[in-house]
Amino acid sequence: MEEKRYLKWYNKVGYGSGDFAGNVVYAFLSSFVMLYLTNTVGLNPGIIGTLIMVSKLFDGISDMFFGTMIDKTKSRLGKARPWMLYAYIGCAVTLVANFAIPDSLGTTAQYVWFFIAYTLLNAVFFTANNIAYASLVTFCTKNSRERVEMGSWRFIFAFSTSLLIQSVTVQFVRAAGGGAAAWRTVAVVYAIIGLIVNTISVFSIKELPEEELKAGKDHTEEKYGLIEAAKLLFSNKYYLMICATYICQQIYSAMLNMGIYYMIYILKNENLYSVFSWAINIPVIVAMCITPMLVEKMKGLYRMNFAGYVLGTVGRVGVIFAGYMGSVPLMLTFTAIAALGMAPWQGDMGAVIASCSEYTYLTKHKHIDGTMYSCTSLGIKIGGGIGTAIVGWLLEISGYVGTNATQPASAITMLQVMYLWLPFVFEILITILLSKMNVEAANEKLRREKGIE
Repeated sequence: MEEKRYLKWYNKVGYGSGDFAGNVVYAFLSSFVMLYLTNTVGLNPGIIGTLIMVSKLFDGISDMFFGTMIDKTKSRLGKARPWMLYAYIGCAVTLVANFAIPDSLGTTAQYVWFFIAYTLLNAVFFTANNIAYASLVTFCTKNSRERVEMGSWRFIFAFSTSLLIQSVTVQFVRAAGGGAAAWRTVAVVYAIIGLIVNTISVFSIKELPEEELKAGKDHTEEKYGLIEAAKLLFSNKYYLMICATYICQQIYSAMLNMGIYYMIYILKNENLYSVFSWAINIPVIVAMCITPMLVEKMKGLYRMNFAGYVLGTVGRVGVIFAGYMGSVPLMLTFTAIAALGMAPWQGDMGAVIASCSEYTYLTKHKHIDGTMYSCTSLGIKIGGGIGTAIVGWLLEISGYVGTNATQPASAITMLQVMYLWLPFVFEILITILLSKMNVEAANEKLRREKGIE
């Protein structure tokens, strides 16, 4: 029997556009905040990395907190949409604050300004917005295919936005006059655009009535607090695998984001950063369009995700060899192959998390959909924070000084390690994790045992 359909095409597209707004913040921050702080403000990359790492201590608590709050929310907009709508206002303001550190402040005060702005953006506003956005997948449809389609649209917008931000920002800053004032202007423009698109996304889709969501399910065991929610999450081995995958994936992305340094100091052409962004994002966008078909073709998410990352690992091996050969065309080719392998997981992760949430229900009889989607934000922020921190620490260890025209040989060698070798290492780790993440089969076995159709 075919599953009931809940969404029109424009609902899926409207939902997907929410990741345009999210990545206006995330892609800009993750790709360029370190470059802005080291080369424009003149701050120490090691100290910046440490501050980012400390900031992430707040994120684990805030992720579970907002996930729990979403599950408990009742409003005319539903559970998730109010958080998605109002939290983005804070995202816009604090994004600008991260790129508007006053020159008049002393160095210590500049570090404090950045730490406060970065922590508010990540641990509070982006967390609330991103968890709400991710959890909408379970609140607006019960159809598994529609969830995969929503994930595909979401990441088509996400990677399109990353491509756009990474392609135009360097030139945008240059056109705005360069220097601190230019970075501030660019941040304001991005914040306004993100605010508009996020609002459109919120009102392009509706959450199902609570009665519809509960239909056919036992909700007698609904009440739980933050501590119990944490216990439920961490008792789910698939949740832990998804979190670990996200963390590894974001560290991987952080290494690629510091490619701007690789282009400037090794390839001697900062404009190549946008070319490599195309090589990464275009294959992903193309693959997103066919992910729902691939899921059916390969009979499930597990096989497709694992096979994809095997391909991605092979691609990163090719990037290493091409890098040491000094062949930019070959580097671009293998970068595209690696990105193509990553794409299926990006497109269907919403459906995987929904299956993970179902696993908690089948084993613990608790519905924690909003809280479960905290692994999206938790992994993005912790992984991104660790990755950015590692970048800062390794730059500092290597002797890199952003305000210097030339860098020592130790810094050049470190840039090669960071851009060529570390992404390969994290591709392997993700592949291993995905080889164990067959939550579909686990749920099917549990349903058979319980006699659930």
